[in-house]
Amino acid sequence: MTIDAETAWMALLRARAAWRGGSPPAPVEIADPTGGALALSPDGTWQASGCAVQADAAALLETYLPVLRPDLVIGQLGQSLDGRIATRTGHSHYVTGPDSLVHLHRLRALVDAVVVGAGTVLADDPRLTVRHCPGANPLRVVLDPRRRLTGVHRVFSDGAAPTLVIGATDGVAPGQALSATLPVEAGEDGFAPARILALLADRGARRVLVEGGGVTVSRFLAAGALDVLHVAIAPMLIGSGRQGISLPPIDRLDQALRPSVRRVPLGEDMLYALSFR
Repeated sequence: MTIDAETAWMALLRARAAWRGGSPPAPVEIADPTGGALALSPDGTWQASGCAVQADAAALLETYLPVLRPDLVIGQLGQSLDGRIATRTGHSHYVTGPDSLVHLHRLRALVDAVVVGAGTVLADDPRLTVRHCPGANPLRVVLDPRRRLTGVHRVFSDGAAPTLVIGATDGVAPGQALSATLPVEAGEDGFAPARILALLADRGARRVLVEGGGVTVSRFLAAGALDVLHVAIAPMLIGSGRQGISLPPIDRLDQALRPSVRRVPLGEDMLYALSFR
């Protein structure tokens, strides 16, 4: 038995289905009649016995198995070398390359819910579905405090996956979407990340991808609500435009965030997988 990339990905999808809350997760094993086996553990480690593991399969396991930790919140951004995720007009298709797009769809396939802000829906009209790899679509969650979005956007009309709109006031969601309401803290212009995550956990979504845009990902990061942040950096200089990460100002570098990091080549791009806990 040889573990190739396809087998490794199928093992990751099996672990995703098995480790979805409830009783403590148990290791997931794929075996064949020759005695070879691949075992994935909830602590983010894996072990192969009686079989060879191809290099691309090992890279998949090392990159995505940590994403399957229970109750994980992961942020994701694709940006240029100078930290831009779009031009000043909002044009962003595409800053990063095709390998980074596959990576994003793999993240979607491994989580229970994908979260974006209303600005991302307005600018990009994303589908937030899994199309560039095998896997099921997650719950699509749109943060729209002022309920300014309409049913013209694909997440509300394509029927490809359930969509939940969270507003600050009661209201009917556009199109086929479901609706939820959360309060906005005094003096804030967006929802508290902890309230969003609690609402999603109540709905059974405990592994969450915060996909964009930069304001939403930065809000979760500033609140200490991200366990992991994946930043794909393209060899491109935009020079102006929309910033990726923007956090409250600091005076000293010892106040900066210094997470552990793993670097993963994605074609011409470089993925920085940052772990905060």
